[in-house]
Amino acid sequence: MNVDRELDVRGLNCPLPILKAKKVLAEMSSGQTLKVVATDSGSVRDFQAFAKQTGNELIEQQGTGPEYVSVLRRR
Repeated sequence: MNVDRELDVRGLNCPLPILKAKKVLAEMSSGQTLKVVATDSGSVRDFQAFAKQTGNELIEQQGTGPEYVSVLRRR
């Protein structure tokens, strides 16, 4: 999958992965994609909730540890 930006939030715990992703998404144009790589297992459900609340599309999630990848499309 081709992504426009990648964000490495490995080693950070909730809520930092979401906050950092929100900041990067705000700098992006509509339709661009962001890949977030996290080690916090809670980030999987956090990004699901984040996508629903913000209207950004959660395109893909993968990983069962130690890394979790979420790909979002900017609304």
